[in-house]
Amino acid sequence: MDESDMATIDVHNLSGAKAGTLDLADEVFGAVNEDLLWEAVKHYRAAGRAGTHATKVRGSVSGSGKKLWKQKGTGRARIGSIRSPLWRHGGTVHGPQPRSYDYTFPRKKLLGALRSALAAKFADGKLIVVESLDLKEPKTKEFKKTLDALKVDSTVLVVKLATQENRNLDLSTRNIKGCDLVRGNEVHPYHLLGHDWVIFSQPAIEKLQDSLKKSVSRREHVAEAAPEKKKPARRSRKAEVA
Repeated sequence: MDESDMATIDVHNLSGAKAGTLDLADEVFGAVNEDLLWEAVKHYRAAGRAGTHATKVRGSVSGSGKKLWKQKGTGRARIGSIRSPLWRHGGTVHGPQPRSYDYTFPRKKLLGALRSALAAKFADGKLIVVESLDLKEPKTKEFKKTLDALKVDSTVLVVKLATQENRNLDLSTRNIKGCDLVRGNEVHPYHLLGHDWVIFSQPAIEKLQDSLKKSVSRREHVAEAAPEKKKPARRSRKAEVA
């Protein structure tokens, strides 16, 4: 793809004024795979389940283990324990037990879902890039002014550079309702889709973009670069016989 055809996004400062532009890679901010996004969200929610549900088996319920009456001669059904699942207040058979709902999710699929989530936010016009997130002092009021200047009117995810320690930013965002702060290496498709707006610092989105470009497989590169070929029309058997 020609560099002149690459998508670009405006870069703002903390006052909301335009400070430049940033080129976006088509491999990252291209097509949106909704099926892959659904799989990534499903995996994230499954891994977050506590899995602490438990039912009592016959060995867990209270009650004596003594045989209630003799095996034969009473005319009644034979019974070995009052804790039998057949009896009221007895144990539960095949009930849920504590377990983990987490399962293996391929890393390539996760990175593909992350690319799709970024592309969806960019297509919706809900992706904002600021040149820096360095705050001079920890004031929630000042950062709220920044959000107003950027016209953020709903929930927002703020993504900072993973190696950048910015305590002022941490303290300024934690008391704003609907505002969450994550590092660039911890952002997940679930986070992006769970917020209406996303704000990236320019170093964070450049670092993430470079990493996601490397994750694109060679097959995907070839498919994007090669034009779509139309299959030739198949001749009917009648025409071949004639």
